[in-house]
Amino acid sequence: MKRELRSKSVGTKVSEAELRVLESRAERAGLTLSEWVRDVLLGSSVEMGTLAAERAILAEVLAMRTILLNFMLKVGEGNPIPEEVKQEADRSARNPDYHRRRGLIARLEV
Repeated sequence: MKRELRSKSVGTKVSEAELRVLESRAERAGLTLSEWVRDVLLGSSVEMGTLAAERAILAEVLAMRTILLNFMLKVGEGNPIPEEVKQEADRSARNPDYHRRRGLIARLEV
């Protein structure tokens, strides 16, 4: 199979120290710097669907964490968990803005 001719380039500026790091990584991989950079760039693309799925999963995990923490606080105080507290915990844990306001998801947004 004939490989397509590469006629386009992508460039960036790096410091001397950054260049040494990149060259070292390429050498460890047994590639030229150009080959290594190409492999890294083409191999690290993030599909938006995957990123959205990961965020949805994270939101569910955070929702479960919030519910558990709210319940544990009540139990730790020796109090029964009233039904309205259960319902409010569920509502707030399912609200994505609840987590964004607290910075739990914001740090992961690209």
